[in-house]
Amino acid sequence: MNWSAKLINHRDEERIAVEFEKDKELIQRIKLIHGARWSQQKKLWHVPDTKENRERFHIIQKDTKISQEGQEHLKQFIRWLSSKRYSPNTIKTYSDALRSFLVYNQAKNICEITNADVLDYNNDYILKNKLSASYQNQVISAIKLYFRTVRKTKIEVDKIDRPKKPKTLPNVLSKEEVKNILDAHANIKHKMMLSLIYSCGLRCSELLQLRPLDIDSKRNIVLIKQAKGKKDRITPLSPKILELLRTYYQLYKPKTYLFEGQEPGTIYSPKSLQSVLKQALQKANIKKPVTLHWLRHSYATHLLEGGTDLRYIQELLGHNSSRTTEIYTHVSTKSLQQIKSPFDDL
Repeated sequence: MNWSAKLINHRDEERIAVEFEKDKELIQRIKLIHGARWSQQKKLWHVPDTKENRERFHIIQKDTKISQEGQEHLKQFIRWLSSKRYSPNTIKTYSDALRSFLVYNQAKNICEITNADVLDYNNDYILKNKLSASYQNQVISAIKLYFRTVRKTKIEVDKIDRPKKPKTLPNVLSKEEVKNILDAHANIKHKMMLSLIYSCGLRCSELLQLRPLDIDSKRNIVLIKQAKGKKDRITPLSPKILELLRTYYQLYKPKTYLFEGQEPGTIYSPKSLQSVLKQALQKANIKKPVTLHWLRHSYATHLLEGGTDLRYIQELLGHNSSRTTEIYTHVSTKSLQQIKSPFDDL
């Protein structure tokens, strides 16, 4: 059986891509590996980049050692991030990114690293390995933040350039498509989770962190605490959603979180929530590669098309900058539908 394996970065995650001609036995074998997934976009199977999987697929282990000095600086950086109360996810993202940069420059003392070394890292590691612009941006953020905390350095932080950001538009569903997705589940818990994401424009993490007390039925609002950027915000609660929530609450009686896992008091897993959406898409016969974030994008766009002021949408989504919210004006069809194509006059 012929197959090949290589290291890839898929959606900012280090993975091992396994390619082979369609073979039922190989497919069954790879499915047994924990974390194995099929990429419809890349048309290949990929598994987590672990020591066990590298040995399994004969991937030569690259040098991932970090100098003793680098280890000490990395520890200090993590302590500094923690003292600034960065979220655990951000701390992991930044520390992993900095580790990658320090591994690349392990032959140099920290104080000897220059802007030229950052340029070499971008060209000889990130671009060479075809890593994404968003991952490169994460590394640059970590390097900038880190070297601002280091006193003796040759790095000029303000002269470190970020990659050119691609101008992509948010993916938006029609109201009919959203309705089909939300109506797909007979299970009220699954229906409730997807409905709340769309009706309030929530991020996945925001939904899973909700607690029963965050639903204010007297004022018809949802309180979203310590969301992205350590910010609290409120969003209107639809009367239809409130009715659905009351039915859900009577059936499930959640204790700690509004949506709990199999064990009472435990948080519902993001992976399970993604699975809920996947099942809804299959039942609704929607072939688009819809993600949970598409529901948030659709909420914002539908608000804009309904006449809601952009400033209010910015507050509802929790955006720091109005520029972030303005992107929805490019996908709203309200104004576009009023434009008559010259083709119609032919």
